[in-house]
Amino acid sequence: MKRRYRYIIPLMLLILMLAVWQLIRYFQPAVPIAPQRPMDTTVLLIPLDGRPPCRQFVIDAGRIAGTRVEAPPTELQDYYSQPGDTQGMRQWLSQEIGSSQSAILSIDQLLYGGLLAAREKEVSPAEIDSLLQYLRKLHAEHPDIPLYAFSILPRQTPQDTIDGYQERKDLLAYSRLKGRQAEGLPIDEQELMRLEKAIPAGSMSRYLAHFEENKQLNEALIRLVHEGVLAQLILGQDDGEPFSIPNIEKNELKDFIASQDLPTGKVILTHGADEIALSLLATIKNRQAGYCPRIFVQYNSPATPDRVMPYMAISTAETVREKIALLGGEESDTPDAADFTLFVSTCNSDEDDLASRMQTVGYLQIARKNDQPVALVDLSKHFTAQETVLPLLLDSDYPINNLIAYAGWNTTSNSIGTALAQASLYEASRQQAVSLDEMIGLTAANLTFLQNRLLEDYFYLKEDIDLVNLSLQKAGYHNTADLDLEHNHRWANRMLQGAMKEHLAAYKNTRAFRQPVTFASPSGGFTLLMQDMTADLSYPWPRTFEIWLETTPYFAMPTK
Repeated sequence: MKRRYRYIIPLMLLILMLAVWQLIRYFQPAVPIAPQRPMDTTVLLIPLDGRPPCRQFVIDAGRIAGTRVEAPPTELQDYYSQPGDTQGMRQWLSQEIGSSQSAILSIDQLLYGGLLAAREKEVSPAEIDSLLQYLRKLHAEHPDIPLYAFSILPRQTPQDTIDGYQERKDLLAYSRLKGRQAEGLPIDEQELMRLEKAIPAGSMSRYLAHFEENKQLNEALIRLVHEGVLAQLILGQDDGEPFSIPNIEKNELKDFIASQDLPTGKVILTHGADEIALSLLATIKNRQAGYCPRIFVQYNSPATPDRVMPYMAISTAETVREKIALLGGEESDTPDAADFTLFVSTCNSDEDDLASRMQTVGYLQIARKNDQPVALVDLSKHFTAQETVLPLLLDSDYPINNLIAYAGWNTTSNSIGTALAQASLYEASRQQAVSLDEMIGLTAANLTFLQNRLLEDYFYLKEDIDLVNLSLQKAGYHNTADLDLEHNHRWANRMLQGAMKEHLAAYKNTRAFRQPVTFASPSGGFTLLMQDMTADLSYPWPRTFEIWLETTPYFAMPTK
């Protein structure tokens, strides 16, 4: 018995010493590092709406770029189904623009009061003309401050005012047939005639007028670009499909743009909506820095480039090309010749390509060894954790903070646009950094943005959202897209915060989170270790579709 204790005690001491060594390694006193750099420019933002992707993402990303992004007061902002104060927005913009270097303007906010209002509200030609005259006056009073505007083409889903189930179903079928017909493809003519007779004339007229109104508005905005009022105009396409009436409008606008003989890049058509303001912020930064990002694109499987993901009208590869062009970037033939790699994973369990996730992990490990920066787009055909790469990265102890960007939320265009914008902002800022302190600050800001995306895009949208929705439904609340602010909205917030608190506690204790990462810069290299992190989160609107999330990381700088 004594002999047994003679071996056990030294073994226990050894285990204790190893544990202490780990504590020393990972729990060094944190060096207070503000996740920002000196703010040397100001950009005004009129966001598409008040949701975090349209407003808070842009403000947070500005800290990476050394740009103060100023948005209107929340009392002017839309709130879910309540439109924003369009006249108040215009007054605020006129008052504040003189202190900025540029402005990013959502036309849907300035005209309708936000994206949801634009989907439902009809405006008169006089109201459109009033906005156009306002923009002309704004430019005339501040000719040296460029105005970057964006406008969203309507989605094909009928307006909520057309509320009959069969009516809405018939309008969607009609839109798909008309889209195929416009592309010169064969269609069932008898079915088209049946739908035209079945759909009430008033609903058909209201549905089609929505696209005609939007087309006239966008043509007028294109003319403002021709006049020099707008420095650039981005036309985004909301949730779409390969064949639909919105695509007919898009193609007509392409022809109109060509007829205006504008310089390349002055008017850009792209798919997506929520991420466009963030892309414009990166575009502005690239122009200021004289930076043209060179991007190597890698996919998880041969099927990915041609795959059309949910809510998309084009393939993944086409989406990538659009978003790179929007940034003023170019594709590189090799990772060594690129500023960074964009790795796009779009796993689909129906096509049995889940094995490609391990190949993705292997690629990221090789890129890390070769000091090649990577932005990861981690998409899932069925919006499930089982189709994503991140859990495998955590299991393999891949240092998560080695990524320069991550996105995996909602549509392909949202995710690709967000990841590219973040990566481009970071690389442009890194190349411009004039001191080591500035480089550390902007890297801390980028890591904060990265952790925000990881927690929301994976831990919430791939895991917790279903748990919250299921709990609400079991309690009898079936419409999780329209919560009751006084009752189940509060309960949903408590469930959200409790579930995410558990995820965060487990995540912070992974080697993937805690591994120190070394960063290069023109002023020299440095190492950061994320020692701890807290998160503040809630539902910004009375629905579970998105969350407001802000993390506060605590860094240590390991001594050599």
